[in-house]
Amino acid sequence: MPVAQPFRTGLVQNSCSLSAQENLDKAVVKIREAAERGAQIICLEELFRSQYFCREENAELFNLAESIPGHSTDTIGKIARELKVVVVASLFERRAAGLYHNTAAVIGADGELVGIYRKMHIPDDPLYFEKFYFTPGDLGFKNFDSPFGRIGVQVCWDQWYPEGARLTAMQGANILFYPTAIGWHPSEKNQYGAAQLDAWRTIQRAHAIANGVFVAAVNRVGYEGPAENGLEFWGSSFVADPFGQIIAQASMDQEEILVVECDPARMEEVRRNWPFLRDRRIDAYTPILSRWLDTPK
Repeated sequence: MPVAQPFRTGLVQNSCSLSAQENLDKAVVKIREAAERGAQIICLEELFRSQYFCREENAELFNLAESIPGHSTDTIGKIARELKVVVVASLFERRAAGLYHNTAAVIGADGELVGIYRKMHIPDDPLYFEKFYFTPGDLGFKNFDSPFGRIGVQVCWDQWYPEGARLTAMQGANILFYPTAIGWHPSEKNQYGAAQLDAWRTIQRAHAIANGVFVAAVNRVGYEGPAENGLEFWGSSFVADPFGQIIAQASMDQEEILVVECDPARMEEVRRNWPFLRDRRIDAYTPILSRWLDTPK
């Protein structure tokens, strides 16, 4: 399997308004800007067409969902084809009446829909009431081929699970993308904020190290919701190399586009010196399929 050539990834860190069309139009502008700066694979933040609506349980908000393919993938497909770039676009998918997913669409450089990944791990926490809206993904962990490299895609809460990162990397991905919407609760920021942000960075750097792969996390910025019961999204989008080193990182509170070169030769170098894939004891891991391992009494 030949070593892929270096490629440039673009991370679009945006704030989002209440207008779905305005957010889509803004994404198109940012995709163009990223491409003009040399990006070849461009990733938008999680659920980029709206503010993060999962802060409340409101059945009217299902009206934000759309089909895939549909208006958003068609619109992004046109700009992807014009610029000859690949785009990872996170959308609220309406699969059928009463059946919805948090889905990342991968749109190829020819403007066609390469495929989709449906978020596998669905959280249910204060202000992150995603189980109300999203059915867990049923497509497994996937890779997508592109003219610039093989990419793996997961979504936000997936980023805390080493199993998903491992299974995606094992399919040959050069880079794992995590479109994200994560931030601080106002009441928690002073006490826990720094530790939460550090944990978020650390777990994803660990995926890069354990799998010898590039990792790109793409978050949003801005405050959304009521003053005392909203979320302050912490931005900090970043790319880590296969050694876990952060090679580019955005600010916590500004819209930014990161364009980062990723050289798959770095994967080869790291994996030769840290051969974790070689030394895995695949004969001994069956118990991980259990929910919990009860100890004998």
